[in-house]
Amino acid sequence: MKVTGERRSGILLHPTSLPGDGTGDLGTHAYRFVDWLAAAGQTLWQVLPLVAVGEGGSPYNGLSAFAGNTLLLSADLMVEDALLDEDEARPPAGFDPRRADFAGAAAWKDGLLRRAHAAFATAASPGLRAGFAEYREREAAWLGDWCLFRALRDEHGGQAWPEWPEPLRRRDAYALEAARDRLSGEIERHALGQFLFDRQWGELRRYANGRGIFLVGDVPIFVAHDSADVWAHPGIFELDEAGMPTVVSGVPPDYFSETGQRWGNPLYRWEVLEKDGYRWWIDRFRRTLEMVDVARIDHFRGFESYWEVPGHEETALHGHWRPGPGTKLFEAVERELGPLPLIAEDLGIITPEVEALRDALGFPGMRVLQFAFGGDDPDNPHLPENYTAGSVAYTGTHDNNTALGWWRDEASAASKAELARMAGPSEGVGWGMIEVVLESNADLAVIPLQDVLGLGSEARMNTPGSIDDNWLWRFREGELTAAHAARLRDLTAKTGRLHGQERR
Repeated sequence: MKVTGERRSGILLHPTSLPGDGTGDLGTHAYRFVDWLAAAGQTLWQVLPLVAVGEGGSPYNGLSAFAGNTLLLSADLMVEDALLDEDEARPPAGFDPRRADFAGAAAWKDGLLRRAHAAFATAASPGLRAGFAEYREREAAWLGDWCLFRALRDEHGGQAWPEWPEPLRRRDAYALEAARDRLSGEIERHALGQFLFDRQWGELRRYANGRGIFLVGDVPIFVAHDSADVWAHPGIFELDEAGMPTVVSGVPPDYFSETGQRWGNPLYRWEVLEKDGYRWWIDRFRRTLEMVDVARIDHFRGFESYWEVPGHEETALHGHWRPGPGTKLFEAVERELGPLPLIAEDLGIITPEVEALRDALGFPGMRVLQFAFGGDDPDNPHLPENYTAGSVAYTGTHDNNTALGWWRDEASAASKAELARMAGPSEGVGWGMIEVVLESNADLAVIPLQDVLGLGSEARMNTPGSIDDNWLWRFREGELTAAHAARLRDLTAKTGRLHGQERR
């Protein structure tokens, strides 16, 4: 799809927030959501990173930048592939339909994959077996390291890789070969999980595309320290001899935190990456764009300059800015992959240099209506009257409160009055904000599903700077209705966004 030039709108919803058992999955409810989007006249479905997650469930602290999240596997689709029978696919009792249970879902899906792997050799169709063999060959550049990493992590009780025995930590060739022999069955099982994830996600994406809906993915700039990427490629990260980060990522004090945010991800050795022609990043973008139609680059400003925090510091206060790779990285990726359908997440401390980089690359930036209030700067880029056509407008993001939660818990009296002026008479603050965003000049507009449902702070997806109670929200079966679709479709048509209308 063209990232700009057409007026489109869509919904922000991560698949873990779909109805399902433990977490949402890629089965029936995902297809029903696509049908709902089509009925509502939407042409975008934006998700968070689809990567394999750790114990906390954060898609921004994944165990790999390449491996898919097998918690999203649909047991019913595995039954259709003859890898499970219906009794085996039955979920355990006790899952809360309102909150994700990552630990419970991981234990259940791990058991399903073990049974599916045991059945694969005899029960899988010849086409499925051939597809698996082709997949392992095609994705070998990252898949082998990922599967060995996961098998070793399981063998060591979930310990982070710097805690493994020294030969494995430093990737001694003899130790790795012995591990591959010892864990060959587990390695193949994890490879099968990735193949099934790609198969299920690919079928869902094709179905969405067939209904006129494009998938918008997400590429976090940084990766987790305890990840297959850092273990397999230590030379491209700022690590000491023990594999620990010498400096880590974060941001200085901002809207979300007075002490900044110490994210803790290891930082890149950009000079090393440049010498290699940015191969790791090329492979990463290729993998992402094989899975989605457009990708949002999280923390885009870090490619211009990033906040470097000494590894021993407990907060981000005592960091400093360091230059990023700038256009060199994206030019290298584009030379190999062609034009890049990317959105720049240009929120936070944005300088003229960051804006110049974004504009030089031709990426649309993000505008968030919640950030339009609480100041008197007429040039605030988040004021709707300042939205450019080449931008993506949101009521809020996964890091914001919901519209209703913001209104109740954060908005000042002056902000409420300003919103009333913008929105005019509207039934409910969420729909008032949705209307402002859809009416704006931005080519693309994306609404968190929580705002369509009129939910408050209890439905917030993430609170930056906090560890607990994030990524858990889910909507329940039957909560999203045809009436919601009809109302959103009417507003989408009224604002010239129905099915990707050409800008006039």
